Amino acid sequence: MNKEISVVIAGPRGKMGREAVKMVEGTEGFTLAAVIDRKFDGQKLSDIEGFSSDAIIYTNAEHCFTSVKPAVLVDLTTPETGYTHAKAALMNDVRPVIGTTGFSSQELEELKELSRDKKLGTIIAPNFAIGAILMMKFSQIAAKYFEDVEIIEMHHDQKLDAPSGTGLKTAEMIKEQRKNKQQGHPDEKETVTGARGGEVDGIRIHSVRLPGLVAHQQVMFGGDGQLLTIKHDSHDRGSFMTGVKLCIESVMDLEELVYGVENLID
Repeated sequence: MNKEISVVIAGPRGKMGREAVKMVEGTEGFTLAAVIDRKFDGQKLSDIEGFSSDAIIYTNAEHCFTSVKPAVLVDLTTPETGYTHAKAALMNDVRPVIGTTGFSSQELEELKELSRDKKLGTIIAPNFAIGAILMMKFSQIAAKYFEDVEIIEMHHDQKLDAPSGTGLKTAEMIKEQRKNKQQGHPDEKETVTGARGGEVDGIRIHSVRLPGLVAHQQVMFGGDGQLLTIKHDSHDRGSFMTGVKLCIESVMDLEELVYGVENLID
């Protein structure tokens, strides 16, 4: 029988956090050891409407890690907080699973180095949805045959970063299979700044932010007489929980930082 994995969740009151609490509590082999929140220090999670867990709430991550000594941190907060929590987790021998995007290259390098030095697994996941991971992998395969590609990513209007981590990660994966190409007419002009979207290695990324959306992306490849569209839609946060579960299990066997859930599946 596998050893129980004790988990701390940062950001339990958010929409993703609530789903993660439910998933951890309902998964055999997982234990919700505590949660980290910016409010309600010392109270039980069950004191907050909508929760039944008696896990203790901590406002200070360091205090949480030294008191509870969990195996894994699942952070579903913001890039700034997630970066701070990830560093504190590694310094206290806790394996971070970070579900926020927007880290700088310097921050990523620092976390990579710390993870290697401590020989502790770290996972940073721009997207936890398995369908979205497959969308990125299929797009990478298609890029071998179609050099003209644009990405349209659509999210709820409370998302802070644009483009999304998934959009950027998709472009990075496509870059590995595609030569840099400046798309469109060489003399095209934007009569409205930003109309052609952001650019990564000649790949255009367009960000849509609207209420009613959750997380959606389509990758459009154009060729002579044909158009290939690879699309994924997350209609609710429950779609991400299979990936969160996979990351919690996988990070226990890692000794370095892994960026992207696609590196965990065949």
